[in-house]
Parts: sequence; structure tokens; C-alpha cells
Amino acid sequence: MKFDLITIFPEFFHGPLDYGIVRRAREAKLIDIAIHDLRTFTHDRHRTVDDRPFGGGEGMVLKPEPLFEAVESLVGPVKEAPTRGAPAKTAIILLSASGKLFRQEMARRFSQLERVILICGRYEGVDERVAEHLATDEISVGDFVLSGGELPAAMVLDAVTRLIPGALGNEDSAENESFSAIHDKQGANEQIPYMPEAAETRITAHEPTNRGILDYPHYTRPQNFRGWEVPEILMSGNHEQIRQWRHRQALKKTRRNRPDLLADKNLQGDTAK
Repeated sequence: MKFDLITIFPEFFHGPLDYGIVRRAREAKLIDIAIHDLRTFTHDRHRTVDDRPFGGGEGMVLKPEPLFEAVESLVGPVKEAPTRGAPAKTAIILLSASGKLFRQEMARRFSQLERVILICGRYEGVDERVAEHLATDEISVGDFVLSGGELPAAMVLDAVTRLIPGALGNEDSAENESFSAIHDKQGANEQIPYMPEAAETRITAHEPTNRGILDYPHYTRPQNFRGWEVPEILMSGNHEQIRQWRHRQALKKTRRNRPDLLADKNLQGDTAK
């Protein structure tokens, strides 16, 4: 299996991937790991990867151009939904605090693939068009705050590697570990074939809002990227309308990716348009 890690801190992975099962799997050529510096795919002298968000807000947002270019250097031009830019047997994963919670059944799905591309975010978030038109999956590793997507990417890589035949030596080890069975609401126990998610997200370094819902989508320059426009409301200058739009979008994403967070009946009943 091939893993590609896209990051602005390539040196981060010089340690975590050189030990234990991941190291042995690399030495046995069960997996191949390539680390790609996102700044390589910029074209200005400052190697700019981020910009301010439309509609105001704190922090900076990762721009779509270098992320698209980085992924397309690996898989070719992106396609439209539902496969996004991914060829068959490939996942493009955006690590995001607003993603679906990473579980063992996801690791098992990914282990059946030939290639997994992991996008590590930083700053305030990632331009939403990356999630809407590039990523096949958006996942979160838990309800806590991290500085970026590098640690979650290493966690996903480790969890998936353990499920690759031959990585553990004893195949029964993976079956008998905690969380190895896939338990859905019906109690089913089965291996699920990989189906790309219609991902809609942003990154890992992001704290869910204190309202019990996920964060709203972020957009930065360019305003028009490959025909995908920034929502007009974010350029209206009407801060109250922007606030309401962001709240609706945050609810919409929460219902889609983390309905378990919507314990408040008033939140569940709110209309997300």
C-alpha cells in the first residue's frame, strides 16, 4: 500500500514512522510512505500556503491552489463527485475537526485500498472547496484540539497499517484486538467495502464551537477557484447575516458528520439551509 502525506512540516514525520509495526511494514515493503512538502506547490517567492478568510474571523486559512496541485501531482486531474480526484482504490483524506469520527471500521475500509493520501491542515482551517471537490473523506480523530493534522495523519497511518496482511505477523492479532469488530446499530459484524464519502470539510487544528456543534466552513482567496465561487454572503459585509449563515452551515455539517453532538433538541430542530 502507498501512503502520501501532504504537510507544511515534512520533518515532523522523521520520528513517528521509524518505529514499531510501521517501520517493520516499511522494511518488509508492505507499505511505501512518501512525504510531500505543501510549500513545493506554491509559485510565489514567499511560498504562501494560507490567506485570510472571507467574511472575517480569526486566523488564516489554507489556500486551495497548492492543495489541489499537490494531490493532482499524485493522481492526475480531479474529477467531479462522487469520486472527487481519486482513482479506483484510492482515498484522499482531509483531517478535520469537523469530520466524521475515525473508527476501526474506517481503518478497515482504508486497509483494502492501494493508496491513501492524507492532507494535514494547519492554521484556522482549509478552504472548503478542498473538502467539497477534492477530498473523498473527512475525518476527525476526537473531540479535542490539536495544532495541526500531522499527529492525526500518523495515527490513521498506524491504524491502517496494522490491518494490512503480514504487518502484525499473526493475522489473528488484528482480529482479537479492541475495536476490531465493526459494530453498527444493528450489531452487525462485517467487513465493509470501501465507498468514498461525499466529503465536505476542513482541517484538524480546529476546535468545535462551544455551542455543541462543529465549526463553520472557511473560504479564502481566490474568490473564484476553477469555477467554484466563495459563497456571496461572505462578501456582503453584513456581519449579522454572515453570522446566521455560518451557524446554519455549522449545523448542517454537524448533522451530516457528527449527529451525536446534537443532543440539544432545539439544535436538532433548527433549519440548516
